[in-house]
Amino acid sequence: MSSYWKFERWKFCAVAIASFAFGSLITAHLIHVQEVKADSNRVFELMVYHTEPGKVPALESVFSDVSKLQTKHGLNAIGYWVPNDNSPAWKDTFVYLIAHPSQGDAKKNWDALHADPAFLPYRKAAVPLIEKVNGAFHVDEVFMHPTDFSAMK
Repeated sequence: MSSYWKFERWKFCAVAIASFAFGSLITAHLIHVQEVKADSNRVFELMVYHTEPGKVPALESVFSDVSKLQTKHGLNAIGYWVPNDNSPAWKDTFVYLIAHPSQGDAKKNWDALHADPAFLPYRKAAVPLIEKVNGAFHVDEVFMHPTDFSAMK
């Protein structure tokens, strides 16, 4: 084989490898930029409901049904939990986590759920189950944003 063809094959391979590497870097950069834009405002809402003594199973039943309505209104529940810990701080609690595209979307979606006539029976069923402190429902609610090293963003 002549040295011309060897040189041409080498040149072709070098161009192919360089093109692949350059294309991969560009694609990786574009994908990363899209992820950052999509997740930049995402928040998680942690809700801890403190129930009247022994009422967690009843509240769990209410949420079992209302969860479908939450989904209908864009409230993306990550999960619902009942703590195993019977310490005074966690006894009689029901916990769930919702992911929202933004805090503004959270407000809009909660407002839509609360305005839905189908939600009213669930609200009425839950009211006597939730502990009240100074006349207000004892519900701990916090919005959180993921850390840079969080697996879930």
